[in-house]
Amino acid sequence: MIAQKSTLLRLSLCLITISAPLAGCEKTVQNMYDQPRYKPLAESPLWGDGRASRPLPEGAVAYSEGTLAGTSSGRAGISPPGSVTAAISAVKRQAWTLATLERGRERFDIFCAPCHSETGDGDGMIVRRGFPRPASFHSDRLRQASDDYLYSVISEGYGAMYPYSEHIAADDRRAIVGYVRALQLSQNAKLADVPSEARRRLERTP
Repeated sequence: MIAQKSTLLRLSLCLITISAPLAGCEKTVQNMYDQPRYKPLAESPLWGDGRASRPLPEGAVAYSEGTLAGTSSGRAGISPPGSVTAAISAVKRQAWTLATLERGRERFDIFCAPCHSETGDGDGMIVRRGFPRPASFHSDRLRQASDDYLYSVISEGYGAMYPYSEHIAADDRRAIVGYVRALQLSQNAKLADVPSEARRRLERTP
């Protein structure tokens, strides 16, 4: 009888010893991954528009956006395998509309002009203070460079210039390429390149 009580006591002590650490373990329910939640794009009666996914606040800066957002290469602009290659080609072939060029000028003035200057001659304010001078966009080499080459340099960097793929969205990098082409034309255009109506206006300008 005493031996049986001793055995029961030892078993009880073992159970208490085992149970004590388990009390500190995570609960089996109501953890954050177990709580009620909405799936992306689900409906919600909580909001007036019925959407569970809320729009970004005005002025928020998206980390990933544009044609390449959400691909395996993110914003880097590197061709991933599969069907996304066609989307990248579409970005490369985008038309240089006035809106695109205006966007390109805005992004250029923010990210590029400090080194390349607003005219693209490589004499930016940082260069005047000792930073290595970049090549002029008006040199024969860069006038003859392809759009893809300019896009690649913006994305991956070149020499002392670091990559901007994490700072400038893919569509904006293409817009910058278009604006660089506009800068090059502004310094190396011929009168014959100007449309006839615009040429007549230029000829009437004193």
